[in-house]
Amino acid sequence: MYIIKVKGKKKIPNYIQLRDENFMLVGYFSYREGRPFRSLEKFGLEGKEKQLESIIEKMPFGKLKQLEF
Repeated sequence: MYIIKVKGKKKIPNYIQLRDENFMLVGYFSYREGRPFRSLEKFGLEGKEKQLESIIEKMPFGKLKQLEF
């Protein structure tokens, strides 16, 4: 699975896209620092909130990264 951090504009918040090995969009969710993630179980990422948050904080906007847990 791949992850990309997308910069929001004005009223649209920053968001995270999740993509499969063929780079097809699997899902996305809004992201704001300090706020809990919602619906991660839909993507098979339940229980990995802390790891995911540390990855996202370090990521630059617009760069694709492979998720490795």
